[in-house]
Amino acid sequence: MSFLKKTIPYSVRSLYNKVNWFKNHFTEINKFSELKSTHYNGPVTYDTDGLTTSNNCDFISEPRFAKAYKAAAGTKPWLGFTLQWRVYVVCWLADYVKNLGGDYVECGVNTGAYSRAIVDYINFNSLGKRFYLLDTFEGFPEWQISEAEYAAGIAMYGGDHYKDVYRRVVETFAGFPVEIIKGIVPDILVKCYSDSIAFLSIDMNAVAPEIAAAEFFWPKLVSGGVMVLDDYGFPRHINQKLAFDNFATQKGVNILCLPTGQGVLFKE
Repeated sequence: MSFLKKTIPYSVRSLYNKVNWFKNHFTEINKFSELKSTHYNGPVTYDTDGLTTSNNCDFISEPRFAKAYKAAAGTKPWLGFTLQWRVYVVCWLADYVKNLGGDYVECGVNTGAYSRAIVDYINFNSLGKRFYLLDTFEGFPEWQISEAEYAAGIAMYGGDHYKDVYRRVVETFAGFPVEIIKGIVPDILVKCYSDSIAFLSIDMNAVAPEIAAAEFFWPKLVSGGVMVLDDYGFPRHINQKLAFDNFATQKGVNILCLPTGQGVLFKE
């Protein structure tokens, strides 16, 4: 036995070994190290878009949804598009309200992935409704964001983050009862002529246009109609969450926050 082992107590040597191991292996440790053994119910089934779970998500391979999701991915919103759970939520909600009177509206469309999935999933052509798609279709107007939003990182959506996709969207929805309205919200809201809305999706990444759209369409939202907020639960979008929490309080409704980051509220 070496001199150090004879003179240094075992407890001290043991602590030293542990500290030394941690120093040498720190980069191998990740936030899921404990979750894998203590919080998961089995193998990980879904791990993308900020959501990791071991719970069942066999809806992804269900033929009806798989077909709709393929249509959404076909709009090519970005490389590596993996929003299966978020797309499923909007499809499910769109299906849930399809028998109500009222049209469908999406504010913040980009290439039309969500709306393309919906029209396929619920056979929108058979419903006798109109689907209104509102967007600049060419990017995010940075002047709409507040200083607080800028500090939170919302400006990342400006510049070259989005491309001009207007012609692509027109081609995507050819043959569908879809009205494509190009411009900046709130300026273009009056061009949506429907007086009755059953489904409203809001995804414009900033407080000003989103609250403007919510206030404009809320009186038109039918009883039982749904509003889906795409950015509600994401840390970078905390200002939108706070604004919509205030909006919901004023309207006397509650927002359901989903682990996908989406927020859902129904018109009573």
